[in-house]
Parts: sequence; C-alpha cells; structure tokens
Amino acid sequence: MRLPIFQVDAFTDSIFGGNSAVVCELPHWLPDDVMQKIAIENAVAETAFFRAADNGFEIRWFTPEIEIDLCGHATLATAHVIARHLQPSLTSLIFYSQSGQLAVTVDGELLTLNFPSRKPIPSSAPQIILDSIQVEPIEVLKSRDYVLVFENERTIRNMTPDQNLLNSINLGTGGIAVTAKGDEVDFVSRFFTPQASIFEDPVTGSAHCSLIPYWSEKLSKDSMIAVQASPRTGILYCKNLNERVLISGKAVTYLEGHIMI
Repeated sequence: MRLPIFQVDAFTDSIFGGNSAVVCELPHWLPDDVMQKIAIENAVAETAFFRAADNGFEIRWFTPEIEIDLCGHATLATAHVIARHLQPSLTSLIFYSQSGQLAVTVDGELLTLNFPSRKPIPSSAPQIILDSIQVEPIEVLKSRDYVLVFENERTIRNMTPDQNLLNSINLGTGGIAVTAKGDEVDFVSRFFTPQASIFEDPVTGSAHCSLIPYWSEKLSKDSMIAVQASPRTGILYCKNLNERVLISGKAVTYLEGHIMI
C-alpha cells in the first residue's frame, strides 16, 4: 500500500523550528499495531493519521510509544496539510477525535485550533518530579498534566530536569508543564514527558488547554501570546473561551512523499 505522508513544523514560520509532526492520510484505518509501527519509524514526537468522514475528518495521534487522546501541534500540522496541500479551498475543518469534535479555522497564515479547556486544579506533585526539577515551584496544579508554576521566565529557560530520575515514573498520556509569566509575552512554558523517546516536547498545544485558563485567570485577560521556550521554540496565540480555548499558530511543510507498507 502506498500512502501519502507529510512532515510539518508546527507553531513556527520557519523549518527546523516549532514542533515537528508527521501527517499520514489513510483511505481507511489501519490496524493499531501498524500505525504504532509507522509512528516508531517516523521517530518524531507525534504522527497524526486522518481519514475523510462525513462533514469532516477523523483523526488519531501516536507517539513512538503510545496512542494519545489529544495533540495540538499534530492537529495543527494536519490542518496545514489539508488546507495548504490537499483541499486549499477550505477555510474551516472539523476533526472527530477521542477528545470530541475539534474545529480548525484558516485565516491567512494562521491556523486556529478550537480545543477543550482543561483547567488545572491545585494539587501536589510526586517528590520524584520535584527532586528532578531541582527548583521549588510557587504553585502546583494538575489536569491531564502536572502544571508547575515558577517565579520568572529565566527559571524556565535555565531548567535542566534530571531525565534519569523522571524516567522512573509513568504519567501515562500526561506530562509535566513548567510555566512562568513572560518577560516579553504573557507566559512561557516547557513540557517534559517521562519515559518518552523525546523527553522535552518542543511545542505542546494540548498542554495549553490547561495553561490558557490558568494564565487567563492570573493575568485577568482572555487573549494572550505564549512562547514555549524549548530549543526549537514555538509561538502560540491564545484565547480563553471558558469551556473551550483557541490556540493559533503557523506551520511550514518540511517534507512531502509516500510510504510503502
């Protein structure tokens, strides 16, 4: 079987920035183990598989290790592939996923994800996480992910978690978002995934489902600009809609081709 495949850098306007995702269009769903093997072969943070459905598209996301319930950058990448390469007349798309219906709108270079809000609640973090981060957070919260809030942007940028220590815990499909108020943007973050082949996710759209409602309340504003301060860096334009969040960004195509399975 010959399948079209694209590699896209999401939440950036230049290649080698943002977060890389592979997007694969399917005529029908493949067996789960085959999609998992394709994701392993691609060796990027997420591979998105999509197929046409009534009034939209069905979408699933696989890391090299597991299938996950929601992925922002790979959804942005998939919308980019459809709107820029396959059906350029589309200005809005609907995806059906494990996390419900996800809408994406196209406005010039910007693609806007309409995602569920996952407001984090006050919590405590396992001591292993605190020991590995090596900096005391000023606040700890939890949604799907742990959200650790710190004093300033410099702390986030300089953070060097102990990967070996963190790899001793299993957070399932979740991870650890560290965040602080930004110096030149509203807030900054980084995201770490214990036991994953890619330990630091370069730009994590789904984590912003939690970061947006948190910072919206803290900053008393609904529209915000965020930077994920990984080495690749990503810029996200955010809006809080209470039960939903809007996450906007740009994307660029790095690779277009076919795979043979």
